[in-house]
Amino acid sequence: MTTARRFAITATVMFASSMYALDWTIAAVALPHMQGTFSATQDQISWVLTSYIVISAITMPTTAWLAERLGRKRLYLIAISGFTISSALCGLADSLETEIAYRLAQGAFGAFLIPLSQSILLDSYPPAKHAKAMAIWSVGVMLAPVLGPTVGGYLTHEYSWRWVFLINIPMGMVGILGGIIFLTKTRHNQSARGFDWLGFTALAIGVGALQTMLDRGERLDWFSSGEVLIECTLVMAGMYIFVMQGLTAKAPMINLRLFRDRNYALGTLFAFLYGLLSLAPLVMLPPFLQELQGYPITEVGLLMTPRGLGMMFSMILFGRFSTMLPPKTWVILGFFLLGLSSLAMSQWTLEVSAWQISWTGWVQGMGAGIVVAPLNYITFSTLDPRHRTEASSVWNLVRSLGSSMGLAIALAILVRMSSTSYAGLSEHLSPYNKSLWLFGGTWLPTRDNPALSFAEAEIARQAAMIGYLDVFYLSAIASVIVVPLVFLIKKAPNAPAR
Repeated sequence: MTTARRFAITATVMFASSMYALDWTIAAVALPHMQGTFSATQDQISWVLTSYIVISAITMPTTAWLAERLGRKRLYLIAISGFTISSALCGLADSLETEIAYRLAQGAFGAFLIPLSQSILLDSYPPAKHAKAMAIWSVGVMLAPVLGPTVGGYLTHEYSWRWVFLINIPMGMVGILGGIIFLTKTRHNQSARGFDWLGFTALAIGVGALQTMLDRGERLDWFSSGEVLIECTLVMAGMYIFVMQGLTAKAPMINLRLFRDRNYALGTLFAFLYGLLSLAPLVMLPPFLQELQGYPITEVGLLMTPRGLGMMFSMILFGRFSTMLPPKTWVILGFFLLGLSSLAMSQWTLEVSAWQISWTGWVQGMGAGIVVAPLNYITFSTLDPRHRTEASSVWNLVRSLGSSMGLAIALAILVRMSSTSYAGLSEHLSPYNKSLWLFGGTWLPTRDNPALSFAEAEIARQAAMIGYLDVFYLSAIASVIVVPLVFLIKKAPNAPAR
């Protein structure tokens, strides 16, 4: 293979995987505008992100089986074509229900792009250049989420939130054209091993019901609702069947025996906890900055950029100085920085400055990056190399589930604490509060008094701020609580355990 063709293949697959990674963050800034268009509540509009993440997590483990049946080039073209078409439909959606349906399709098709890009790239380079190839690919995948908030803010401000999705059309066309021209066909085996449809269906039902229960539970008053009870039953039934199938089937969708390796089990647990703590601030900051702080959307994108830059810087830092400290120490340092940034955010007021927002975002990004890099090494360091492809799919599945669950839990806490605080603060707005008799009774709550609406709006702002602070504070506590688990990790031997 010539150098020019190899470069073209690298650019093609990096472009495709960057599109998928970009859509994790580019829509976050546009959520408040979409919320207005669809007349949705904050917990309802969060489904625009969580639906994308959850369906990606469910479908990603099927990549190897589909590639075996269809061939990698054909599956790549199907994936990027489906991703591009569903992106266009997302930009044209006229209701929240259709938007979520198209986001599900977008996530399902896009989930194949990451593992396909990695395998195509590794096949295009000799083993001696694999590290260099993956480093180039990783820069593109890392840069996309960093640019997402800024690009999303600009497109929403200058055009419309719909362009956050429509921008994928020209990008997708380039990816399709590159795939047709440069990618080579691989053999596909129609008699490939059977697919574990029972395990896949059980996982999809269990995870889907869990996410729906977490997203809708707060509004339905949790277990006093029949819907939540049904969803809880589906979660338990689905996960029970999935676990039993994983332990007893000859060719399960996911081999749960992988968790016999202690480092892999703990590393996967940390991936879940990392997802639980990392996505919620990214999604909650845009409405906080726009609705409570009054920042225009372009500035919101810029204020969120330091988080991505901090993550990129920390990964470069770890790559340069990784041998100076044990991997466990790096993980502890990362969770410490995540906790420190969340604690600092829990001290914010409605007068928080742009500098405070920027430096806490930088520290939070540093913590996230420092956790991810050594966590990858720890997770797979003692695992048989033959199982690493399957183990990587499970690791990404669990991390994605943690992200979607963390977001749902954070929004439930925000809604509950905001409404509780609003009720408590409103009690003081009554004719029996003597302080309202000041200035000739101008603050008395009467029907024709404009001061009442002003006071009500300010109470709503203060109550929402209390809700955000509670979420940030609980996130700081959770970041510290998980640290003792790091000491259960075994020191990796020189060679992976066989």
